[in-house]
Amino acid sequence: MKAFACLGSGRAGWIEKDRPRATGFDAVIRPLMVAPCTSDVHNVAIDCLKPNRILGHEGLGEIVEVGELVRDFRVGELVAIPPVTPDWRTVPSQLGAHQHCSGLITGQKLSNSEDGLMAEYALIRDIDANAARIPENVSREAAVLAADMLNTGLYGAELADVQPGDTVVVLGIGPVGLMAVAGARLRGAGRIIAIGSRPHCVELAKYYGATDIVNYKEGDVQRQVHLLTDKQGADCCICAGGGDDALGQAVAMVRWGGTVGNVNYFTTYGDLPINNVRYGFGMGNKTIRGGECPGGRARMERLLKLIQYGRVDPTPLITHRFTGLDRVEDAFRLMERKPPELVKAIVTLY
Repeated sequence: MKAFACLGSGRAGWIEKDRPRATGFDAVIRPLMVAPCTSDVHNVAIDCLKPNRILGHEGLGEIVEVGELVRDFRVGELVAIPPVTPDWRTVPSQLGAHQHCSGLITGQKLSNSEDGLMAEYALIRDIDANAARIPENVSREAAVLAADMLNTGLYGAELADVQPGDTVVVLGIGPVGLMAVAGARLRGAGRIIAIGSRPHCVELAKYYGATDIVNYKEGDVQRQVHLLTDKQGADCCICAGGGDDALGQAVAMVRWGGTVGNVNYFTTYGDLPINNVRYGFGMGNKTIRGGECPGGRARMERLLKLIQYGRVDPTPLITHRFTGLDRVEDAFRLMERKPPELVKAIVTLY
């Protein structure tokens, strides 16, 4: 089969690979729609994947083959696949840490330790536990975006423990940050301060519930938030973007006793404001929570219900659409370049 993969040495391209076969609890799908992710681009750039590892962890497809132990799914069904498809039969999974089922961040197997979705066929592990049927009134595009973007953004709001009436800062308004804005609103935030500068993302942040916009190009974001909140700080902050100093900024922007939920990926960390700082309150009994987004069937089904019943629509994130398996590379290269107008690209394969 044809597939788009990491070639090693910071390169990605097309390969030919044997089609997977389903045994046991697993199934094979024919991917019908995928969305390249910035983490695909990042993993190729830092050369952390095995050569010829097929990329892609955001998508949906038609089941074409099931293993002999599969109970709930049948050939021909359309399913959405979350990026985290862990081994549920491990002790960490039983302890509630399925994202780290075999070690740190090992639950996201697709495109990391196992071949991903940017191919003619893909193997889905333990499909009864790791796939979800798509309700009839949920579009394919929405289902693909639910798997990772909505999932991760909402998880940021959960980690930050957003409560009704809270003042929430969302640091970074790329696609995950925009879904964090939506997640904060869903959890009842009163005021949502979104930090970003790109005009289209600012527009979408307001659409999803942001009440205030802070442009980091117009001055120190900590000072701006400090003044916006009458020098009190926010109740919580969702760190969904920014540079290596973003986590330190997030800590400084929340009040004493506040919470930071981090879903950003850092290669290195800046200094955390342990002591009192000019704009903010240092650590001040603050809580920092971070982690990989949840996975599995139950989580995916709940995310789809949010869309099914009109609570959130992630499709406005899509700024670029491509058609055909061959266009996967075009979408991937677009994510590499990240032009200012880009939020999210999606590819209809068939």
